Amino acid sequence: MGTTADNIQTLKCKEQEILKMGGDAALEKRREQGRLNARERLDHLFDKGTFRELDMFVTHRCTNFGMEKKQIPADGVVTGHGKVGGRIVFAYAQDFTARAGSLGEMQAKKICKVMDMALKAGAPVIGMNDSGGARIQEGIDALSGYGEIFFRNSACSGVIPQISAIMGPTAGGAVYSPAMTDFVFMVKKSSYMFITGPNVIKAVTGENISFEDLGGAMTHNEKSGVAQFACESDEDCIAQIKILLSYLPANNMEDPPFIPPKDDPARTDPALDTLIPDRPNRAYDMKNVIKSIVDDGVFFEPHQYYAKNILVCFARLNGRSIGIIANQPSHLAGCLDINASDKATRFIRFCDAFNIPMLTIADVPGYLPGSKQEWGGIIRHGAKLLWCYSEATVPKLLLITRKDYGGSYLAMCPKHLGADMAFAWPSAEIAVMGAEGAANIIHAKEIKAADDPVAKRKEKITEYNERFSNPYCAAARGYVDAVITPSQTRPRLIDALEALASKREMRPAKKHGNIPV
Repeated sequence: MGTTADNIQTLKCKEQEILKMGGDAALEKRREQGRLNARERLDHLFDKGTFRELDMFVTHRCTNFGMEKKQIPADGVVTGHGKVGGRIVFAYAQDFTARAGSLGEMQAKKICKVMDMALKAGAPVIGMNDSGGARIQEGIDALSGYGEIFFRNSACSGVIPQISAIMGPTAGGAVYSPAMTDFVFMVKKSSYMFITGPNVIKAVTGENISFEDLGGAMTHNEKSGVAQFACESDEDCIAQIKILLSYLPANNMEDPPFIPPKDDPARTDPALDTLIPDRPNRAYDMKNVIKSIVDDGVFFEPHQYYAKNILVCFARLNGRSIGIIANQPSHLAGCLDINASDKATRFIRFCDAFNIPMLTIADVPGYLPGSKQEWGGIIRHGAKLLWCYSEATVPKLLLITRKDYGGSYLAMCPKHLGADMAFAWPSAEIAVMGAEGAANIIHAKEIKAADDPVAKRKEKITEYNERFSNPYCAAARGYVDAVITPSQTRPRLIDALEALASKREMRPAKKHGNIPV
C-alpha cells in the first residue's frame, strides 16, 4: 500500500490513460472528418464545468476471441450528469474511437445505470449514438444489454424526456432505442440508421443503395419520419438539443420552464386581417400565422421535412411553453393523410405527457383521397388523431382560420373532442363539406330538372355558403366560443391560456387504452 501521494498519482495516471480514448491517431481521424469525439460532445452539451463523469473505470469482462487482452477505455461510452441551461440532465456518449463504440455487457450496464439515475432524479436523459453496433465477441451478453436499454426506454417514456442524437453509424438492434425515445436528431452526411446495411441488402435482394440513401439524415427526416431533426454538424445538433430542452419540463410532474416575455401580450397584428385569400382554393403559409401569434415570432419545429401538410412546433405565449399543431394550406392544401396523422399524434401525446398546453390551428379541407391512402390504413391512422386529442388532458385551444370540413374537422380537436376554448376567424368555414360538393349532393335532382342547371347549381352553392360556410352556425351551437378579428388572435389566445393554467381533468382509471396503431 503506497502513500496517499502515491495513491493519488496512481489515480491520475489511470484517468489520463482513459482520457486518451482510442488514441491520438483515432482522435485525429475524427477531427479530419469534422466530427467531435464523445467527450467533446458532452463538453458542448453541458454548462461549462458542470459535467461529472460516472463509471470511468468500468471494463469489459469478455474472454472470447482474445478479448481478455484488449483494453477498451471506459468500455466505449462516457456517461454522467451535469447542467444544461442551469438544469440537471443525464447523458451518455458512445466513443467510436474505442472499439468502434460497440455495445457489450458492461457498456450497456453503464447506459442503464445513467438512465435509472435520470428516472429517479426526474431529469432528462440524452443519448449520443455513435457505434458499430453489438460487440459480436460478447454474443448474447450484447443482445441482453440492448434489451435492458429498451426496457428502460419504455419505463422512462412519459416520465422524463428522452432525446437521441445520431452522430455516426447506428445499425441493427442499436436503432430501436433511439426509435423508442421522444426525439431523434441526426447529423447530415455523417450519421445513418438502418436495420440491415447496403451490403446485406445487395446480397439478399440485389438492390444497390448507398448508406446515405438507405438511412442518412435526410432519408429519415423526409421519407421515413424516424428522425425529427436534420442538423448541419455535431455542434449544430447539440445547439438544437439545448433549444428543445428550453421548452420542456424536467419530468412529467413539473410544468415547462417559464421565460419572462419581452413581447407585449396585448400585441395585435393587422396583417392577419388580410392574410386569408379571397378565393378558397388559394394557399397561404400557416407559418406566417404562427409567427404573428407567438412570442417574438419564434418557434421550434420538429419534423419540418416530413408530412409537410401538417406543422408541429414548440413556441411560447406570454412566456409559457405551448405545442402547436396546424394544417399547412401551402402543401397538399392542408389535407390530412397517413403520415400527417402519425406525425401529429406523436407530438400531441408528447405534449400531453409533459404538461405542455396545445394550440390547434385548423384549415383542412378533408382527408387525402385515393386507393393508396385507403389501402395504407388511413382509417386506422386517422383514428389516432381522434384518440389522442380525446385522451389529452392539458389545456387545449382551437383556432379555425378557414376550412374545417367533415371528418377532418373532428380530427383537429373540436369542442367535441375536448377543446377547452375554440376560436374562429370570420373567414372560417365549418361544415360537412365544401359548398360545391354539398350542393351537388343535396340538390342533385333539383339542379338536373332546372331549365338552366348551371344557374340553379350556382344558386344552391351560394345558398349553402350563406347558411354553412361561415363560423356562425357553429357559434350558435356553442361549438365555437368566440368569433374573433384575426388581428386580435394573440391577446385572445394568451388570455385563454392563462384562464386554463390551473385546469384539472380526471379520466376513468385504467391500465392503458388500446390506441389504433
